Amino acid sequence: MATLEGKPAPPFSLAGSDGKTHSLTDYQGRTLVVYFYPRDNTPGCTKEACAFRDLHAQVRDLDAQVLGVSRDSLASHDKFIGKFGLPFVLLSDPDAEMMQAYGAFGEKTMYGKKVTGVIRSTVVIGPDGRVLKHWPKVAKAETHPEQVLDFLRQAAQG
Repeated sequence: MATLEGKPAPPFSLAGSDGKTHSLTDYQGRTLVVYFYPRDNTPGCTKEACAFRDLHAQVRDLDAQVLGVSRDSLASHDKFIGKFGLPFVLLSDPDAEMMQAYGAFGEKTMYGKKVTGVIRSTVVIGPDGRVLKHWPKVAKAETHPEQVLDFLRQAAQG
């Protein structure tokens, strides 16, 4: 997948775990961190979500908002949020439309086999709606949120 950096972020409109519909335009003027993950309540996804949770106050202090996106249902998201105390909204993308637009869905290798599915990835979208940073393939779910925070800190320093 080619990087999205420097390009306008693809528009989206998805149902969120807070009962609202979330669209890219809702976040104009703010920095948005969108992380795509395969599945609620799986080991890697739980570690990543909990790491974003633990860094959430620091991310908010940098005037950035976190959204998690998976194909799971809102009911699944509600359980995931409740179980781990996640302080951010999770979006449901059952048809993987947003994921495809962001290069977060496609062919990947799992346990040595080629499969089609969600590709763990993250974008940071600037206040102007352009992608500032794109991690098209996250290697380590549990330490990735720290990379995102480091990037936000550097961006804040200009």
